[in-house]
Amino acid sequence: MRKKSKYRPKPMLQDPLGFVLESITPVAQHDSYLVDLKIKNHLALTSLTKGVATRKDIDALIQAVNLVEALYRLGFGRDYFPEVRAGLDALYEVGVRGAESGRFVLKASEMDALNMVMELHDAQLEIITVKDMGAAFKLVIEDFKQKRMRAIKPKER
Repeated sequence: MRKKSKYRPKPMLQDPLGFVLESITPVAQHDSYLVDLKIKNHLALTSLTKGVATRKDIDALIQAVNLVEALYRLGFGRDYFPEVRAGLDALYEVGVRGAESGRFVLKASEMDALNMVMELHDAQLEIITVKDMGAAFKLVIEDFKQKRMRAIKPKER
């Protein structure tokens, strides 16, 4: 009788000290990454406000808002729960209307909520470390796996 599982050695870090030092480095020190991320998110928001947003733009906004919510749950921006909730709800409503009509169009209140969430996202990126960002990504992935996220589907009539 053969053994069912194969031997898989535990991965080893090539540079443990470098890993630790990188994890405590603020994200703001990675200028090129931070600028690229902010440009991507703000371009997506701009195209949404102009009414020419594509699915790719909405996906970028969903990623940003999910990261804001995960960082909130980790303790970054605890005072802004209503704004985070309003941003999540606004993006959900825009997504539902876009799934129904094929065009992503904002209402004024949704634009205000998304602008506030994007400001909060920028502020969070200025103060978090690489380790905090990794923990937030893990939270988002775990929520997705556990199906704790609202799916954007057209409303049934």
